[in-house]
Amino acid sequence: MITVVLVDDHQVVRQGLRALLEAEPDIAVIGEAGDGLAAVQLVERLKPDVLVLDLILPDLSGLEVARRVCRAGGATRVAILSMRASEAYVSEALGHGAAAYVLKSSSAADLVRAVRAVHAGQQYLSPPLSAQAIATYTQRAQDSSLDPYELLTPREREVLHLSIQGLSNTEIAARLRISPHTAMTHRSNLMGKLGIHTQADLLRFGLQRGLLPLDD
Repeated sequence: MITVVLVDDHQVVRQGLRALLEAEPDIAVIGEAGDGLAAVQLVERLKPDVLVLDLILPDLSGLEVARRVCRAGGATRVAILSMRASEAYVSEALGHGAAAYVLKSSSAADLVRAVRAVHAGQQYLSPPLSAQAIATYTQRAQDSSLDPYELLTPREREVLHLSIQGLSNTEIAARLRISPHTAMTHRSNLMGKLGIHTQADLLRFGLQRGLLPLDD
């Protein structure tokens, strides 16, 4: 039996995905989450075979969730389910460790195939995506210098994601259960590491990295 955790910030979408996947005799949905932080905690607790993950989530983006889950060293593999078909998003997802990228406009059969493929240790890109995205990511990784995002600590990434969503230091502190001063320090440190100086720079960085799309 393939165990699955679903992560999407729309409950009606999760309900539909659960019904679709549980109609298959070899797939069981064992958990759901509606935001990035809850998703990471749920995967740590349930250790599913496959995490089906939307890109755009509150608190942490799907890209950061994928990164954390894949780098944790467990057996859970990540399948991204997104409405965004650009090669840039696909390459970012693959770069963060995702094994599959399925478009929300795809058929139900595509998602089922993706879940089975990643569980079997394979990669899966739904049409009209192609292996070109994998090649693009591989070439970019070979050509690029160290990504400054990789220099951020896990807590700094949390503060970054909440900052680009427009939360103040006080609001971030309440969400992460830290002091406002600590939140301010993390924000200052991450901005220094990224070489950015203003909230506008933070928003621009979020847009460029797919952490804060122009539309949802």
